[in-house]
Amino acid sequence: MNRKNSILYLLLCLFLMTGMTLHAQESVLIRGKVTSATDKEPIIGCSVVEMDKDNRIVIGSQTDLDGNFSLKVTPKAGHKLVFTTIGFKSKSIALSTASREINCVMEEDAKGLTEVVVTAKKKANAGPFAIAERDMTYAYSKIDAGEIEDLPVASIDEALQGRMAGVDITATSGEPGAGMAIRIRGTSSINSNANPLIVVDNIPYDATISSDFDFATADEDSYSQLLNISPSDIAEISVLKDAAATALYGSKGANGVLLIKTKRGTYGPPRISYSFKGSATTMGSPIKTLNGNEYVTMIQEAFQNSGTPIDLSSYPEFARDPNNPYYYHNYGQDTDWVDAVTQTGWTQDHNLSISGGGTKALYRMSLGYYNQKGNVIGQSLDRVTTNFNLNYNISERMRVSADFSYTHSKNNKNYMTDLLESAYTKMPNQSIYEYTDTGVNTGKYFSPATTPQGDFTSANLSKYTGGVYNPLAMAEEGTWDVITDRIRPKFSIQYQIIPSQLILDADLAFDISSEKNKKFLPQIATGRPWYENTVNRAEDADAEAFLVQTFTRLSYNPKLGSDKHTLFFGTQFSTYDKKVEGWGLVSANTASTEIQDPSLSSRIISTASSRTQERTMSALLTAQYGFMDKYLLNGVIRMDGDSKYSRKHRYGYFPSLSFRWRISNESFMKKFEFLDDLSYRISYGVNGNAISKNYLYYKQYGSYDYTYLGQQGVYVSSMQLEDLKWEQTSEINTGLNFIAFNDRINIDFNWYKRTTDNQFFEKAAISNTSGYNNIPMNAGTIENKGWELGIFSTPFKNKDWTVNFRMTLAHNDNIITKLSDNISTSTTPTASNGNFMTRIQVGNPVGSFYGYKYDGVYLNDAQTIAKDKSGNPIYTYENGQRVPVKMKFWYPTVGYEFEAGDAKYVDINNDGNINQQDIVYLGNANPKLTGGFGPGVKYKNWSLDAYFNFRYGCDIINSTKMSMESMYDFKNQSKAVLRRWRTPYENEADAPADLLPRALYKKGYNWLASDRYVEDGSFLRFQSLTLKYTFEKDVVRRLGISALSLYCTLYNLYVWTNYSGLDPEVSSRSNDLNKLGYDTSKAPRAKTASIGINLTF
Repeated sequence: MNRKNSILYLLLCLFLMTGMTLHAQESVLIRGKVTSATDKEPIIGCSVVEMDKDNRIVIGSQTDLDGNFSLKVTPKAGHKLVFTTIGFKSKSIALSTASREINCVMEEDAKGLTEVVVTAKKKANAGPFAIAERDMTYAYSKIDAGEIEDLPVASIDEALQGRMAGVDITATSGEPGAGMAIRIRGTSSINSNANPLIVVDNIPYDATISSDFDFATADEDSYSQLLNISPSDIAEISVLKDAAATALYGSKGANGVLLIKTKRGTYGPPRISYSFKGSATTMGSPIKTLNGNEYVTMIQEAFQNSGTPIDLSSYPEFARDPNNPYYYHNYGQDTDWVDAVTQTGWTQDHNLSISGGGTKALYRMSLGYYNQKGNVIGQSLDRVTTNFNLNYNISERMRVSADFSYTHSKNNKNYMTDLLESAYTKMPNQSIYEYTDTGVNTGKYFSPATTPQGDFTSANLSKYTGGVYNPLAMAEEGTWDVITDRIRPKFSIQYQIIPSQLILDADLAFDISSEKNKKFLPQIATGRPWYENTVNRAEDADAEAFLVQTFTRLSYNPKLGSDKHTLFFGTQFSTYDKKVEGWGLVSANTASTEIQDPSLSSRIISTASSRTQERTMSALLTAQYGFMDKYLLNGVIRMDGDSKYSRKHRYGYFPSLSFRWRISNESFMKKFEFLDDLSYRISYGVNGNAISKNYLYYKQYGSYDYTYLGQQGVYVSSMQLEDLKWEQTSEINTGLNFIAFNDRINIDFNWYKRTTDNQFFEKAAISNTSGYNNIPMNAGTIENKGWELGIFSTPFKNKDWTVNFRMTLAHNDNIITKLSDNISTSTTPTASNGNFMTRIQVGNPVGSFYGYKYDGVYLNDAQTIAKDKSGNPIYTYENGQRVPVKMKFWYPTVGYEFEAGDAKYVDINNDGNINQQDIVYLGNANPKLTGGFGPGVKYKNWSLDAYFNFRYGCDIINSTKMSMESMYDFKNQSKAVLRRWRTPYENEADAPADLLPRALYKKGYNWLASDRYVEDGSFLRFQSLTLKYTFEKDVVRRLGISALSLYCTLYNLYVWTNYSGLDPEVSSRSNDLNKLGYDTSKAPRAKTASIGINLTF
């Protein structure tokens, strides 16, 4: 690709420039040695820099393993060598023209070993403009990547779980490359993008998926947004939460902003670092399922209870008849399908970097390789990452920089995304491999064309029907490879018009990505006849995206002549232009499983292509005024224009205002000397969220597959929608910052209320006289309200010991406050066997569950009599006789009379019928509390860090339990069904408390959507435990290196929960709010044991 080659060539040239040094004057070589005054030992890694008369660094170096250094210096008047290292007092020695050898003896700094207090205003990673952290007026929190660098994770978002208040991060699956669902302060949007904006080094990181994206109906949370960024390249992560902060990013930041700052070059000689992590993973305890005998007994019992005993001549799979040897051997097994498709996984993670530089140029280059084998056969991830950045000072006023990153990944997935669920429900009496009539294992997969569980059809490609294929054959032979290449170059220039006051910055950023999905389904995986289109089915779906972003910033920080006043102005203009092209081919029935590309035109089933383009343009103005370091006022106004809207509503205007009062600087607070900072903050802001689909304001057309009079038919496929508006989020935030005892205690508290109006709904009902049943429309309001608490403390610290503690805690209430009459509140009309009603209802949260109230089992026929509100039997008259009414289920019209052994549901209105009128609110998937906590202990060279994260007060629909306790068809069931009803109980006290309904083949309503399957999803996870040792200087000196540390980490050690499923966290497919909090047997998060090493040369 020419574009890619040009960029690579340019970056290579820039990299080579880092080796060039220009000298304007004669330089001399200085050699010397640095030692300790206490023990006369050499000091390793001491920084030695030449500084000019204005204390600017000219060039730098470091001492080697013997404390020696060499440096080419320019011995001008006022120049000096400055020696600095941790634990020693800094020392400077003047340079002269006669200087050739300088030896330095350094004294220990006792205070520096025990406590360091930083009073300078450190600039925060908090947006496009550099503002001191203590001067920020809005809700902001950060974490140093060093705190989580030793965790065995593929993407940084997983490591952030529970570490930032108000940032709720959950895993969508335990599979390699699976994404994380990130929500900052709850869910604010129903059909638009609900993920936060990710910003990497001041450039928004494009993580959204085109509306045309349809690779197996994937959603944004299924693909890790941060998988293309190596965690080892990250220096710091920050989060902007309130509207006053996110207003800096306009519509793209409506759901919060996650800021990532990557590592860059530092002053000094080349510094080479290498790190390695090696891990072994296990999936944990699976759900226990019936063995072959238990399963066959249950099936026969289910038929018997349905009124017709099983016909073994029609179902020889359950006869176990030695006289029918083929079925006897192939359906007489005890197969543990889950054990067959799972394995011990492993991970290796290598990272190498080199960095350094002087006053002219700073550089850093890294290379990473990550390889993971999943716990389910057929799942793996390979990733190569490279990152390079260069800062070059052309003059005292002008600096240019270039950044380049490239990622190549190959994610091997199972062809069928429900493979683990299929393994749980597959017939356990069926053999994995085919047997001959004489009982000889052929070693070939046993994949019959049809079984009692059904046969594999084209419908199964997108919809699971349960156990219709051999899970191991599918895991090992069916393939789905996702190959991604992504290049992100960025070029920047900074010019100080007035040094340190008026600064102009310009950025040009590209994001070039290619994703190839290659899928192949061989005949052996399904066993279907060769002429069907599910046999040797090959699918190729490719997408390429080209994104260009520009940013031009002007910042003004005038010196007002008085320390009482500070003033800052900033303005920015930015553009965004993204083009996406996609195409796909599907073929089937190739002659060989070796032909896995849809190459033969005669075998092509379907083709598809798409092309989209979206553009945005933004302008920003911000100002901040400070008085006496006590009162800070900040204002922002931003204008966004988006091509997704018609000219009527293309531009949105989003203002914010925020204020900070530093109470600790008031005169009446001076007596509280332990206070470092006590501040009160308040802010209000308005933000916008753009719709996710393109071209809705155009009238769109489609074509028919047939022709008339030689012309292809064309029809209008969508209505022209010119009145769609921005979703608009307004938020008020108030907060308190408390820092005391020289930063030994740091507490951050926030309270907020966020309201999102003009909710975008894709299917708002309209009169069908228009030719459409529904259209997209703005019609609703969602409110999020809550509080956040973050605590970081260092309760004890001396020369040998350091003890710290971090905790975050957050509460959020989500509620739908308004809906238009056009909105259909229910997308599933009722709660039925295996299906919950999906409903959006005013007064309840997004992600709410609706169904019946489960009331146990009818122990005998007498209990099936309907009762009125007073508990008296309901009677009717038949043939003049007064007879009791039995409880019935009515849907849609045919009544089913409940019998002894059937599931019992609460008759809410006591009318003797279980129907839609008995459906009630059962709970919701939103947690009441989220957070995490953990201590860290350091003793001399040893450190021990532990962390826990938790969610409390959230509900989960255990869909796995619903399927595996149904006893309705031929699916295998969990061991729990051994407690099923088999015979009437005349005495209620004799019945087990955990009794399940009877087995009933294709009859009855024993697994209606009810609170029987809604479980408490609260959990406390022991997320990580890391023990680390950093070697002494004399040891590493003998090894020929400058720093060495070894560590071991146990990750996802244990989960305390009352949830009966595999993992209470892997339950959210949050891009589909009708499936929020559903557990469908996705691979749980793995338990991991890891060892690692960090080396520095």
